[in-house]
Amino acid sequence: MIIPAIDLIAGEVVRLYQGDYNQQTTFDLSPLAQLQSYQDQGAALLHIVDLTGAKDPTKRQTTLIASLAKNLQTPIQVGGGIRTEAQLSELLAIGVSRVVIGSLAVKQPELVKNWFVKYGSDAICLALDVNINEQGEKIVAVSGWQSGGGKTLESIVAEFKTVGLKHALVTDISRDGTLKGANTALYQEICTSYPEINWQASGGIATLDDVAAVKNSGANGIIIGKALLINQFTVKEAIECWPNV
Repeated sequence: MIIPAIDLIAGEVVRLYQGDYNQQTTFDLSPLAQLQSYQDQGAALLHIVDLTGAKDPTKRQTTLIASLAKNLQTPIQVGGGIRTEAQLSELLAIGVSRVVIGSLAVKQPELVKNWFVKYGSDAICLALDVNINEQGEKIVAVSGWQSGGGKTLESIVAEFKTVGLKHALVTDISRDGTLKGANTALYQEICTSYPEINWQASGGIATLDDVAAVKNSGANGIIIGKALLINQFTVKEAIECWPNV
């Protein structure tokens, strides 16, 4: 599945290079118009990252996200700055189909596991953003990639499998925003190890060949942001490469 994405800072469509807020590109685009374009081209799921909220949870862009959800027919998943159950339930109440939880799952796993039990595994997607070290360990980063969490991807998956983990988004931080291609070896490994989880790949997509490579890795979906914004290819072309099934 092709999952077009936009990142938002203060209501504007942006991209960060490797998650660095000091390396920001701002696009002169309407968030709603951009997402509607993706919807019209056949996207079956849309991905929104509230980067303002990820950096400062007190400044989450809930009003904007509510407006986007109201004016789109395609399901959306939203991440960025989710720290409390009230924030999770608020997003679900305003029409978000699935909430992406990242840092909190690393820092307070018992809390987030309780949410899985209460809201169901379809309502939550874990975001596992990894830095791969020289030993090949996949260390999950937290706080908008501003610090390391000290836990491996495997340890977090093991913990959340106990509450029915179903959806997980994995980003190789070293590839994000770089257009250097996806880390297909990473996705092949985790899809083989955990076939019961719907894996969403993210980071580095530049060409339709990259899309095909991720499809062949066994991932269930691919999140594409920058490549679409700079017109490397269209959503329609990507879906022709990887139909929504």
